[in-house]
Amino acid sequence: MSEKQRTLAKEISLTGKGLHTGINVTITFKPAPANHGYKFCRVDLPGKPVIDALAEHVTDTSRGTTLVHNNASVQTIEHVLAALHGLRIDNALIEMNGPEAPIMGGSSWKFVEAIKEAGITELKEDRNYFVVKHKITYSDEEHGVDLIVYPDDHFSINVLIDYNSKILGNQYSILDSIDDFEKEISRSRTFVFFHELEPLFKMGLIKGGDLDNAIVILEKEVEQSEIDRIAKLFNRPGISTHTAGILNNTELRYPNEPARHKLLDIMGDLALVGHPIKGKVVATRPGHLANTRLAKVMRQEMKKALMKKDIPVYDPSQPPVLSLEEVRKRLPHRFPFLLVDKVISLEESSIVGIKNVTFNEAFFQGHFPDEPVMPGVLLVEALAQTGGLLVLSTVDEPEKYSTYFLKIDKVKFKNKVVPGDTVILKMELTDLIRRGIVTMFGQAFVGNKLVLEGELTAQVVKNKV
Repeated sequence: MSEKQRTLAKEISLTGKGLHTGINVTITFKPAPANHGYKFCRVDLPGKPVIDALAEHVTDTSRGTTLVHNNASVQTIEHVLAALHGLRIDNALIEMNGPEAPIMGGSSWKFVEAIKEAGITELKEDRNYFVVKHKITYSDEEHGVDLIVYPDDHFSINVLIDYNSKILGNQYSILDSIDDFEKEISRSRTFVFFHELEPLFKMGLIKGGDLDNAIVILEKEVEQSEIDRIAKLFNRPGISTHTAGILNNTELRYPNEPARHKLLDIMGDLALVGHPIKGKVVATRPGHLANTRLAKVMRQEMKKALMKKDIPVYDPSQPPVLSLEEVRKRLPHRFPFLLVDKVISLEESSIVGIKNVTFNEAFFQGHFPDEPVMPGVLLVEALAQTGGLLVLSTVDEPEKYSTYFLKIDKVKFKNKVVPGDTVILKMELTDLIRRGIVTMFGQAFVGNKLVLEGELTAQVVKNKV
């Protein structure tokens, strides 16, 4: 039997301080319809802007995960999303009257308790899984970070952390079934090293930090006067123990609680994929940056899978969106290198162009005289030019800009293109355009037959003249 989507049975609210801002915030979980996903709403801002909880909206991961969308932001949202993800809630509207989710003890436990108190209800619609079909990776060799997702029939996570710490050592954490999240993971608290406290405080962070909502790890003994000084910053005088270990003398809830908390963070950050996942995550030295980058890669894979199902239809009797003359105004290419004859579809994040291939193309004289085949490199160039038209449609005075491709990746040639073929060129954004850098997934079709696909990354540059 297919699984059904789930949401909350009723709304419920919690109030607490944000870890970094120290601002009191009320967070309200509300039921949402099928296919709504997770969305945050800043009810304290004009217009009550909604922020989709998706990986492409991540803007900062320095000490938590921050989303920006519709000119509004929410930060430190990973523990909230972990609770929803861990309880297999598919749809929820999360209202906040401030910029940061409350820390609520430094784990997901309070959120889990609240959601369970509100109750969980099934919807009529089937759950939409992102099924991992092949190995997906994100690596940062410089920092020893390695995240891999393998195909599997259910979601699981394996985590290894190593901070070169005598106190922590190497720690492992495993979640074999998402049904074990509440008992095994949700209560694990965030942790910080003692030597990090003052620098973070001076940076204007952890204003809502407290020895009750974080495990503070003391790597080595320090003078009692130093402990008293730091404790005073957090309005917690009277800490007397200064041996290496856990500063606040709180018993760990699990022997490997820091590793379990890193797993909790992965649960929250991978909720930004936008769908429940069927795959096995193996993470070495994970963090919010790596987690959210992996989520972005997974979303790109998901988008490409959807794109492959959507073959453009070309009706020559319909007027083009951009004629050849309009294409020439936007692109600097000329004979024999202009490889887009017209554009039949142009939307915010996608474009479809047309290239009519005739035997009169100059390259057929040598490629090949007895068996004319359009060179694969020129098909890639045709896609690139089509993508350039998409990117240039986002700027004013596009004739004053050029698009330069920085990387071509995972290109696959499926079928030949020969004289008489009409090539349909489809390009779609796989991420938001940031600082002039754009990533696209391209496909070329002849009729309903795929002849080429690949990923292209480009930069938009204003012309000097």
